[in-house]
Amino acid sequence: MNTRTPLAALLGAAGLCACAHQAVPQQAAAGGYPPGFGPDPVLPAPERSLIPTLNIAPADPWPPGTHPVAAAGLLATAYASGLEHPRWLYVLPNGDVLVAESNKPSNGPKETGIRAKVQGIEQKRAGAGVESPNKIILLRGVKADGTAESKIVFAQNLNSPFGMTLAGNNLYIANADALWRFPYKTGDTTLDSPGTKVLDLPSGINHHWTKNVAASPDGKKLYVTVGSNSNVAENGMAAEQGRAAIWEVDIASGRSRIYASGLRNPNGLAFQPQTGAMWTVVNERDELGNDLVPDYMTAVKDGAFYGWPYSYYGQHVDTRVKPQKPELVATAIVPDYALGGHTASLGLAFYDAALMPQFRNGALIGQHGSWNRKPHSGYKLIYVPFTDGKPSGPPQDVLTGFLSKDGKAYGRPVGVAIDRQGAILLADDVGNAVWRITPAAK
Repeated sequence: MNTRTPLAALLGAAGLCACAHQAVPQQAAAGGYPPGFGPDPVLPAPERSLIPTLNIAPADPWPPGTHPVAAAGLLATAYASGLEHPRWLYVLPNGDVLVAESNKPSNGPKETGIRAKVQGIEQKRAGAGVESPNKIILLRGVKADGTAESKIVFAQNLNSPFGMTLAGNNLYIANADALWRFPYKTGDTTLDSPGTKVLDLPSGINHHWTKNVAASPDGKKLYVTVGSNSNVAENGMAAEQGRAAIWEVDIASGRSRIYASGLRNPNGLAFQPQTGAMWTVVNERDELGNDLVPDYMTAVKDGAFYGWPYSYYGQHVDTRVKPQKPELVATAIVPDYALGGHTASLGLAFYDAALMPQFRNGALIGQHGSWNRKPHSGYKLIYVPFTDGKPSGPPQDVLTGFLSKDGKAYGRPVGVAIDRQGAILLADDVGNAVWRITPAAK
């Protein structure tokens, strides 16, 4: 029986070979931080090979009677199940929960070549090959058993929707190719208006298709995340115009500009309660080894450059990028907190409720999980404590158990939100559920 992986088979047919190398265990940082985490992670030397590491956790539905494992003192229940690839969450002021059921667009140009073909095959095994439902579901209320009282189709026929935010009387939805505005009034269960396009967003090949949007605390501006169109600019910098960045949109005038750049794939976007500062979580580049480059979260500074593609974690030059721009690298800002190599950290929410005071002011981060690392990393919801508006300790597991002992993915965490009662909500796009975390009954 042929036991070669699809990657080995295809690359072997192309006459390519790998340069053998052995991963070196990464040194743990001081202060109790796991390797690749914290404000000052130890970065290993880059590792290169012709065949990149692929270690997909194949999707396998939650076995009957099983569910994620909550940390001590907490309880996790399925707030909603039977969903279609739920990716992102937004809680409206009246408590209704919006769930974006979405996946990569099926229309438009595609990446080509052996590597793209193999990655597509492997991503299907991981549960990411489903057709995009292009819908937003509204969940309302909470029954005694912790499930939603009702589940309603709120919007449909969208184009890979992801981020959602309310500003004034308008709901903004970030599709893969544009930001849209819809009139909204409290209690609406459907979007009746066809909507108004606010801003075209870079799309093209759409290596990173997820576009998030968040309103500023004063409701005057919108911030939109746009990921890169490649791993490390292999499609050329012309394909990266306006990408790997966070855009700012002035609601009153409609004017837009790049607020911060050099962010390979920013997703989660939230404002820290103590300071009001904007933070984001970013997926960093691949194919430099198991533990390089760590994903990270960072406060986002106006006009700042964070390195991609020319450098990582400040001014560590990525020699794969030609030509280099040393004058730009010299300005690259070091991120605030590393989140582990290839953890695919996506969701971000700061806890500002009273129900679980142990999480107050800290960051909750949904780690979708690695596909290119041995052993796997991520596949969990973690908490990072904050003091005086800054990270102040090692990460803590909040919800685990998404990865089986034999390496199958029962679920993959994505978006995080805090509901009106103070419970933590987590979207699980492989488990097709939204999990709700509350204090355990005493």
